[in-house]
Amino acid sequence: MQKRNLADVLDRVDELWAPKKVADLNDYEVKVVKVLGEFVWHRHDETDEFFYVLSGEVTIQLRDRDVALTTGDVFVVPRGVEHCPKAAIEARLMLIEPRGVVNTGDAGGDLTHAMEDLT
Repeated sequence: MQKRNLADVLDRVDELWAPKKVADLNDYEVKVVKVLGEFVWHRHDETDEFFYVLSGEVTIQLRDRDVALTTGDVFVVPRGVEHCPKAAIEARLMLIEPRGVVNTGDAGGDLTHAMEDLT
């Protein structure tokens, strides 16, 4: 394992909504992603989804409420809960998910990205 500076990694990323794996943790992947605009409504039936805001602001829309997050905030979307992240300005996030989780969950579509492994 090599030391990683997440800000440096994200400075080299141009794509939005395309998570990049930066580390493995047991059966989990630690990912970073830049986000801007609105993602797709989706859910992950088999796993929770961990969001940590490295910089910026992001709102996790849930069907019954919105959760506003800013730099330093953490939020876990429980498995099976439909959600849709959105960001009015670019935000940088760290995600922790089991290996192989697809970013768009059950929704699929144009924003589905193959995992780029930067480890």
